[in-house]
Amino acid sequence: MSNLEIRVERPDHPGVAGLLSDLDAYLAGLYAPEDNHILDVQALRAPDVTLLAAWLDGEPVGCGAVRRMPAEAATDGAPYAEIKRMFVVPHARGRGLAGRVLGRLESIVAAEGFTRSLLETGRDQSAALRVYERFGYMRRGPFGGYPDNGLSLFYEKRLAA
Repeated sequence: MSNLEIRVERPDHPGVAGLLSDLDAYLAGLYAPEDNHILDVQALRAPDVTLLAAWLDGEPVGCGAVRRMPAEAATDGAPYAEIKRMFVVPHARGRGLAGRVLGRLESIVAAEGFTRSLLETGRDQSAALRVYERFGYMRRGPFGGYPDNGLSLFYEKRLAA
């Protein structure tokens, strides 16, 4: 791959804001607003969230975030890391960027002692489902207060401690 850099960025960085806007538009084309469970820019700025952006030859081409979550009954009383806001622009897909961002997010929280990575995604996002499954995520039940609405799919991966 050309010059790829994956780094922590602020969600209000102009390049990242463009990625998030593109992701929001994509999701709005698939689901009704009440069925999109996104973190807005303000929520992404919280101290318990890390957002990564992928830059290819200086162009922002992908992003992903991880939010540290407290223990809850749906996670057997264990805290967990939640993957959020994963996106790669269409012209950069098929190069393994999503997997690289996802792997970096997992490494960050595993180094902090988290042993579970969970996510909620939409059933109509077939490319995302393939990425998550290829990287070891397994289907599970709802968590984090997400509704079991038939549109959301829930995944979990155990991280090496």
